Amino acid sequence: MLIIPAIDLQGGQAVRLLQGDYGKKTVYSNDPVQVAQGFEAMGAKYLHVVDLDGAKAGSTVNLETIRRIRADITIPMQLGGGVRTAETVDMYLNDIGVDRVILGTIAILQPDFVNKMIKQHGPSRIVIGVDVRDGFVSTAGWLTDSQVNYLDFIASLKKIGVEYLVVTDISRDGTLTSPNWDMYEKIEGINIVVSGGVAEENHIAKAAKYYGVIVGKAYYEGRVDLEACIKRYQD
Repeated sequence: MLIIPAIDLQGGQAVRLLQGDYGKKTVYSNDPVQVAQGFEAMGAKYLHVVDLDGAKAGSTVNLETIRRIRADITIPMQLGGGVRTAETVDMYLNDIGVDRVILGTIAILQPDFVNKMIKQHGPSRIVIGVDVRDGFVSTAGWLTDSQVNYLDFIASLKKIGVEYLVVTDISRDGTLTSPNWDMYEKIEGINIVVSGGVAEENHIAKAAKYYGVIVGKAYYEGRVDLEACIKRYQD
């Protein structure tokens, strides 16, 4: 399992939202690059970065901050938020040097686009973000709910060759309650990164059966010793 620390970017700052609400944010650092370097020093083998402004706007709002993070760390990095064109995917993967791009909204709107990106860049570099509210997939930075059941959506993704998912229960994200284990138990045959609700070390230990787990607010609020957890649970 990978323990993947998260940096959510808004206005060039490292922040966390509560249940995806842009009006309920906490700023944790004005220097996301320093935060990323700290995660690398703790032994993290992967970094998760989301451009929250980009997710909302459908563009690369925090591009320069992302560029600086990528330049100042050596560990692999996955990037999501506002990635909705082939040009943006290519820019992040080949120009910026991001290792994996996370597609969210575009995967619902244009499944053929996902298929094309997988064929062009390979399934190991394209991750689909499946953001779930009440069993249905949400888009546009969690601001819009679709009528697509998350299990049906995942089944369709597997058919076109998707191998990696970041699956988030929006109602748990930033709440420090618990991941929605029932939701994850229903997903089979694909690499899952658990996201949303991680609050304590036991949650990280329970996620060991999956490909990875994203740790955000639990670290920033001092609920988990991230370095110790990395040494204890990370493959």
